[in-house]
Amino acid sequence: MGATRAAAEAHAAVLNLPASPAAFAATLTGQTLDQRYQIGQRLGEGGMSYVYRAHDRETDQPVAVKILIPRLSRDPASVERLRREATIAMRLDHPNVCPILRLGETPERLIYLVMPYLEGEPLSEHETRRGPFPLAEGIALLVQMCQGLQHAHELQIIHRDLKPENVMLVPGENAAPDASGCRAVVMDFGLAKERRAGPEVAKLTATGIVLGTPEFMSPEQIRGKQLDGRSDIYALGVLAFELFTGQLPFAGKSAQETMIARLRGAPMQLREVRSELPSRLEGVIARTLAVDPAERYGSMAELAHAFEGVVSSGVLGRLFGR
Repeated sequence: MGATRAAAEAHAAVLNLPASPAAFAATLTGQTLDQRYQIGQRLGEGGMSYVYRAHDRETDQPVAVKILIPRLSRDPASVERLRREATIAMRLDHPNVCPILRLGETPERLIYLVMPYLEGEPLSEHETRRGPFPLAEGIALLVQMCQGLQHAHELQIIHRDLKPENVMLVPGENAAPDASGCRAVVMDFGLAKERRAGPEVAKLTATGIVLGTPEFMSPEQIRGKQLDGRSDIYALGVLAFELFTGQLPFAGKSAQETMIARLRGAPMQLREVRSELPSRLEGVIARTLAVDPAERYGSMAELAHAFEGVVSSGVLGRLFGR
């Protein structure tokens, strides 16, 4: 272990980089990763990773590189889960899903993921900038998300952290009809999703570890039960409610109250927030938010068909060949 650390520090010194893994991860701009990825602009950071735009010298294409924060890189369980899920996620091949191109490790023992770089805007930022979506535009994007997630579920891949921040709206090719020329791309498959729960949320879990984002987690995910694709259906229902209203379907005076409301199955009704939306859409979203997974839609393809049925033009039906 000491020799490995010394080698990493020597490697960092040669590159004129900080020897600390945390400092190295935060200051990669201008360096070349594994003699292949020329690191450029730092795009952002979160509780789990630093994100950079980079240039792949082998393919001459722009890519996005996510560096796992050093704390998780040093955790064998997190690294093993990341390796396992990233390897599976490399099989994804669908226009509405962002695949993982490579999983690697630097001499400084930092774990990184390489993905295609997508020019666009996260759904979360689009919602903040524009507010709730018009009906046809929102339905078109939701159908595309269903398509991508159906592909993942057929490969036995569950996202487990679906939220607006993990959906990119990409203009141009393969855009959805009535969706302002944008294609919805579901991001962040295969990332370790371990998050330390806050004290109120931790009271409702056995370990205080939350795999996902609490606001979008299904009841079975909150309880730490076995998950299948219907957990993603629940999360997409929460996302859809927010997409059309700008609000989450569960409210409480505290995080604990909100979590309990979700476990009891007491969401707000869609048309209480936005009365001009069709009752059929309200029914579709309400079914996605059922506490019992057996009462939700059985697949993303079934949910997509239900969303298509909300609009009358029939144009969206052709997306699934119906």
